[in-house]
Amino acid sequence: MYELKEPEGKSVRLSSGTAGEALDKLGLKSGAVAAKLNGKAVDLSSEIMESGDIAPITADSEEGLDILRHSAAHLMAQAVSELYPGTRYGVGPSIKDGFYYDMEIPGGITEEDLPKIEKEMRRLAKRAIPVERREMTREEALAYFMEKNDPYKTEIISGLEEDHVSLYFQGDYADLCRGPHVPNTSYLKHFRLLTVAGAYWRGDEKNIMLTRVYGTAFATEDALEAYIRRMEEAKSRDHRRLGRELDLFSLQNEAPGFPFFHPKGMVIMNCLMDFWKKEHIKRGYSEIRTPLILDRDLWIRSGHWDHYRENMYFTEIDEHPFAIKPMNCPGGMLVYKTQLRSYRDLPMRMAELGVVHRHERSGVLHGLMRVRCFTQDDAHLYCRPDQVKDEIIGIMNLCDFIYRDVFGFKYTMELSTRPDNSMGSEEQWTIAENALKQALEETGSEYRLNAGDGAFYGPKIDFHLEDCIGRTWQCGTIQLDFQMPEKFDLSYVGADGKEHRPVMLHRTVLGSLERFFGILVENFAGAFPYWIAPVQVRILPVSGDFAEYAGTVAAELRDSGIRVEVDERDEKLGKKIRDAQSQKIPYMVVVGEKERKSGGVAPRERSRGDLGTMSMNQFREVLAAEFNPL
Repeated sequence: MYELKEPEGKSVRLSSGTAGEALDKLGLKSGAVAAKLNGKAVDLSSEIMESGDIAPITADSEEGLDILRHSAAHLMAQAVSELYPGTRYGVGPSIKDGFYYDMEIPGGITEEDLPKIEKEMRRLAKRAIPVERREMTREEALAYFMEKNDPYKTEIISGLEEDHVSLYFQGDYADLCRGPHVPNTSYLKHFRLLTVAGAYWRGDEKNIMLTRVYGTAFATEDALEAYIRRMEEAKSRDHRRLGRELDLFSLQNEAPGFPFFHPKGMVIMNCLMDFWKKEHIKRGYSEIRTPLILDRDLWIRSGHWDHYRENMYFTEIDEHPFAIKPMNCPGGMLVYKTQLRSYRDLPMRMAELGVVHRHERSGVLHGLMRVRCFTQDDAHLYCRPDQVKDEIIGIMNLCDFIYRDVFGFKYTMELSTRPDNSMGSEEQWTIAENALKQALEETGSEYRLNAGDGAFYGPKIDFHLEDCIGRTWQCGTIQLDFQMPEKFDLSYVGADGKEHRPVMLHRTVLGSLERFFGILVENFAGAFPYWIAPVQVRILPVSGDFAEYAGTVAAELRDSGIRVEVDERDEKLGKKIRDAQSQKIPYMVVVGEKERKSGGVAPRERSRGDLGTMSMNQFREVLAAEFNPL
C-alpha cells in the first residue's frame, strides 16, 4: 500500500495504480500533462512504486510547457515520417519558447512545406494516439534503431553509459527519450511551425548538414497568438535590418563574426562608453587597459587553458606561443600585482572596456548578438572578506540605475551555483555562494536559483533584462572568485602586518557592448533616446532659398554640443519630413521665410509632431529638458 500526499496535505492510499490515477483521486488531474513524484517528473501513466509527495505538472507551468514542447517535437517528427518516408532523426529538444528537430529528410524541405507538416501534425493530434514509454536495455535499443537504419540514434546510444534506456512510442513512430511526455497526442492543440534552418550534426562542421525545423507550443491559443504577435513585432525590430536601414553597422563576408561600425553607429557606441566612464568615476572605479595578446602560460595559470581553450585564438611571436584574450581578468590581475597593496587600498575597483575574441561556430553567429570579437565592459574588484557584501550591493545598485533609471528596462536576477567542472574546495564555494545570497536577501531582491551553472572559478548573479516586447536578455553578471587570487598569488598587507589573500569580484553591467547595442536597436526599434541618437536634430529648409539660414541654425546648435545635420536635397518638405521620420531622428526643424525673418525655428518632435514656431533660445531649452545622463 502506497500513501501519496499532495502539496496542501491531503493524501490518498493506493495498492497499485498510476500517477494520473493518484492525481485524479486527489482532484488534481485537470490541466496536468505529467506529475511530480518525490521531486521527480514522471508520466501520468507511470506506475506508483513508492509512497511520498505527488503534485501535478500543469500545461501552463514552466515545466509543463517544456513537456508540451518536447512532445510537440515528437509529434512533428512523426508527421515528417508520414510525409517523407525514409527520414532519419537527430535530436529534437525543447528550447526557450519552443522546440526544434534536426532531421535528414530525403529531398529536403523549405519553409513553404511547413503548413503541410503542420496540417499532418493536427491530423495526428486529433487521433489521440497514446504516447507509451518503454524501457529497453542499451543493446535492445541499439538493435531497434539499427533495424530502422537510423545512424544518429545509434550513435547517441553507443555513447551512453547507462545499461537501460527509455523509448517513447506513438503509433509507428518511436524516439529515444528520457521523458516525461503528454499521455496522448490530443494534448497538443496549440502549436505552430516557424522556420527551417541548417544544422551540422552535433554542431560539428565536419559532419553532415541536417534540416532543423523550429516550432513552438503553448497551453492555450491566446498564449500562442500572443507569442506569434510578439515574434512578428520582433521581426520588424530586427537589429540587422535596422542596422542597414539606419546606416549603423554592417557585417561583411570578409570578416564573419567581426562587425563593422559606421559613423552613426560609432556615435551610439561612444555615447555608451562616455556614459559608462562617467558613472564608474562617480562610483570610485579606476580605468585600465590591458593588452590584446598575452603569453599562453598566463592562460594555463588562470585555468582558461583547461576550461576554455576551444573558444580561444592563438598566435606565435618569436617562436613563442601567445593567445588573443577571450577575457580581461588575467591581464587585470597582472596590473594588481605591479605594486604591494595595503588593506587601506582596498577595495580596489579596476574597470576596463576590453576588446576580447572568442571563437564561435559559424552556424551560431547572429548579427551583433553572437559575434567573435566584442568589447566587454569589465571590472574587477579586489576586496577584504569583510568588504565583499557591500561591494556586491554597490554593483547591484549600479546595475539597477543603468537598467531601470537610464534605459527603462525591467530585469530579473538569477543566482548560479557550483558547476561540475569547478575549481577550488567545497568550503570556498559555500562561503562564496553565501556571500551572494546575503547580498540578495539583504537588499530584498527577488531571484531565481540556477543550480550548477556558475563559472568554473566561482558562483555568480546574472541580470536578465526584459525588453519592450517581453523578450529577456542576459547582460550583467557578478562573479565571486577565490580561485584566481590564489592562482596568481595576489595579496595585500593587513592591519596585522601579514600578507592576506584578497577576494576578487568579476562583473559586467552592459556585458558585450556590441550585443547591448543590438538589444537597444531592437528595444527602441531604432528610435533611440535623444541622448544617444546619432543625429539629434535635422534641419529641413523649405527650399534652396533658405539653405543659408539652415546652415546658420545648424552651426548655432552644433556650438551647443548638439548633433545636427541639414537636409539640403531639392525635395518637397513633406518628403523630407517623412524621410527624417523613417530615420527615427528625434527632432526636425523646419525653416522658411517666416523663421528666417524672426530668427526662429519651427521644430517637430518625432512622436508629438509640430511644436509650433519658437525662438532659438526656446528651442535650446526644449532640447536641454531632454533626459541626458552624459
